Amino acid sequence: MKTEQVLHSNTPQSGKERILLVGSSGGHLAQLLSLQPWWQDHERAWVTFSTEDAKSNLQAEMDVTWAYSPTTRNIPNLLRNAGLAVSVLRRFKPTVVVSTGAGSALPFFVTAKAMGISTVYIEVFDRVESSTMTGRLCRPFSDLMLVQWMDQLGLYRDAHLVGRLL
Repeated sequence: MKTEQVLHSNTPQSGKERILLVGSSGGHLAQLLSLQPWWQDHERAWVTFSTEDAKSNLQAEMDVTWAYSPTTRNIPNLLRNAGLAVSVLRRFKPTVVVSTGAGSALPFFVTAKAMGISTVYIEVFDRVESSTMTGRLCRPFSDLMLVQWMDQLGLYRDAHLVGRLL
């Protein structure tokens, strides 16, 4: 099944989506950017870290929010990003939140789930034999779990294979 078919199979059929794309900068952001054929005709907003690659890649985007980093083992930034999630989700009112991880994804998935917003998690392509910490944490809050390798299907219940994004 192609990425677009899987993503559309779990979203409302009426009109355009309002997509919130959440991911760390670097490879996580690159994988979200590779979904451009899917998101380009929809309203969208981005949440990522304020790095040079993110600023460069998102310079043409109208709605970008910079998440707090670092996120690994950083409780203050987890709490800041939780507050950011509430603020962004209330303001943008997405129909779906899509993420490839990492650290900033969890507060957005927890908050989106509490607000009744659909969530799609895409496991990164470079972790084939084991699940990521973010994938394990976000899975309970994910309406749709997508993987990029056949070997990743066994890592998550009810995962769907979409193939490599990069």
